[in-house]
Amino acid sequence: MTDYILSNLLKKAAERFPDRTAIYFKGLEMTFSELDKKASRFASGLLNNGIKKGDRVGLYMPNYPEWIIAFFGIARMGGVVVPMNTRYKAKEVDYIMNNSEATSLVMTSDFMNLDYITILDSLRGKIPELKKVIVLGDRVLSGMTAFDEILEAGSDHAHDQALEDAILTAKEDDAVFILYTSGTTGEPKGAMLTNLNISKNAAQIAEVLEQNENDNTLIVVPFFHCFGCVIALSASVHAGSGVIPMPAFDAKASLEAMERYRISIVHGVPTMFINYLDVLKNKDFDLDAVRTGVMAGAPCPIEVMKGAIDKMGANISIAYGLTEASPVITMTRLDDSLEDRVETVGRALPEQEIKIIDEHGKELPLDKTGELVSRGYNIMKGYFKMPEQTSEAIDVDGWLHSGDLATMDDRGYIRIVGRKKEMYISGGFNVYPREIEEFLFTLPYVDNVSVIGVPDKRLGEAGMAVIKLKNGHNATKEELISHCKENIANFKVPKFVWFVDEYPMTESGKIQKFKLRDMAVEEFKLE
Repeated sequence: MTDYILSNLLKKAAERFPDRTAIYFKGLEMTFSELDKKASRFASGLLNNGIKKGDRVGLYMPNYPEWIIAFFGIARMGGVVVPMNTRYKAKEVDYIMNNSEATSLVMTSDFMNLDYITILDSLRGKIPELKKVIVLGDRVLSGMTAFDEILEAGSDHAHDQALEDAILTAKEDDAVFILYTSGTTGEPKGAMLTNLNISKNAAQIAEVLEQNENDNTLIVVPFFHCFGCVIALSASVHAGSGVIPMPAFDAKASLEAMERYRISIVHGVPTMFINYLDVLKNKDFDLDAVRTGVMAGAPCPIEVMKGAIDKMGANISIAYGLTEASPVITMTRLDDSLEDRVETVGRALPEQEIKIIDEHGKELPLDKTGELVSRGYNIMKGYFKMPEQTSEAIDVDGWLHSGDLATMDDRGYIRIVGRKKEMYISGGFNVYPREIEEFLFTLPYVDNVSVIGVPDKRLGEAGMAVIKLKNGHNATKEELISHCKENIANFKVPKFVWFVDEYPMTESGKIQKFKLRDMAVEEFKLE
């Protein structure tokens, strides 16, 4: 069995721990053996329904057990998983499905306040490559197939020659995941991650956390994000740990789950831990089993790290990475000092190289600020059908340019000091201003707009739309935000709106966003 094939993570866990519960979900308990068999049946069912090796398959579903079945099943039959944010609406689904040339879509019928069936029905005829829609839930429209029908149409790989062939011909360099990440141009790019990228990164994460079959992992970070899919899910499967997925984050419900399932590994963005600590001020939970986890996605305030350690018993590791790096480049270790865990993002994982370079690509001395670049087994295969953007991100020597400004000390520990890119991180979600600006420019009363990330105590950063109105027009913050909520994913909706008459500009006429941000912080007294 090849070492770093994604679907083999599950196969190996099933062989080592067949009767170990792999998934706990609302009263359901599924062993690794059962999960492995369902993944094979789903893979076989896809092949029997005309989906071929190499086909891209959209996955539009929250943290359900069926997401896990589909994820490993698609990978097992040689397909490529294209996960989609559960907050996406028609415009975003249209772009991702068409850009990835997905032939199939696995989805739930609805989630929270979004009706996925209606969204997809509104796109009929607009996604020409789409041949098969597989739906989890009771509402299955004409031309769609129920999730269970795919399972029923499949069989174990020993009884399905096409599936056996797909398993035997899988290569470490095969792309198995296309995860979309927007650039500063606002055009989302599909990062192609391979079997090797994901499997080896997951194995190394588990090793740093000393994760094993005795652990239970709470997964509140979404599966459609590398954090949920690789750091939380794939690392747990590699280690033989049980997982408790939660479709939506709720701090109190999460703490109850930690107590009920004796959860030992808790992952999240700092915002989630802030919410945990808020709940713990008023109510006690038995968190004796909690021992570690990963915090990533935004800088960690020292009081949050102390709270995670003192109030939750979590010896937290800080991780840094990029989707394009599948995702983790550096981690703090469990024996690192508190200072290292709040001031740095740790040191590189094995078989990864890091250096800090100046604007000309020359490596800088220790403790000098420059762009962080990395190279190793974990670097993506490239952006799907975007060779120019790929060559901009990965240079001829294989170095991935992060766009992040950092320093490195004599131990190899990295401090992130800023971002060259304009992207900001709100509650753990990457938000790309250009995409929101282009949307706001469509409003008839907007003359100019600049979207920036500003400090926010709970989210880390929040969006602010700085808007200049056309002469003779009026608008309110409420109507602008309402319009955003109706049309774009909620994590992209600006929290603040600031109407201005002019912007700080360069001599060439470009808005100076760093000055605008400083002005906004002062104007709104943000900290």
